[in-house]
Amino acid sequence: MTRATAVRVLLAWLALGAAVPGVWATVAPRGFYDGFPGVAHWVDRVPPYSAHLTADVGAFYLAFAVLFAWAARRPARELAVPLCLAWSLFSVLHLAWHVAHLDGFGAGDAIAQTASLAAVLVLPLAVVALLADATPWRAAGAGSSRRPRSRRTAGPRR
Repeated sequence: MTRATAVRVLLAWLALGAAVPGVWATVAPRGFYDGFPGVAHWVDRVPPYSAHLTADVGAFYLAFAVLFAWAARRPARELAVPLCLAWSLFSVLHLAWHVAHLDGFGAGDAIAQTASLAAVLVLPLAVVALLADATPWRAAGAGSSRRPRSRRTAGPRR
């Protein structure tokens, strides 16, 4: 698998991973609150329920899903790196909050929730690592036939 393909796959997974809770929380905030992630009940252990807050969180996730999908379709480092760093910041803060608020969770759910939130942090950091080299980068076939400018070129493109 090429680096460009790996970046696209990771960005597509991030889009899907943001879209699923985003749609669920936006369309059915009570269902999301009562049933997320579907195999356990994690959100309802952090009361109280607020339809407004839950739907807002869903909209936040959907906004990131759109950006991740866009970046997967047209993967430019100028979009993917700040997008992944912003998601990583959110993910670190989200993980830290949940780790500090595990009251009411059994050991299995506490471990599963913590592991899943940590996994969400790994994907965007992998994208950043793949794009971290010093050369200009744009995935092949990402919508531009121009070759990257040489780093020796000081002026604008002509």
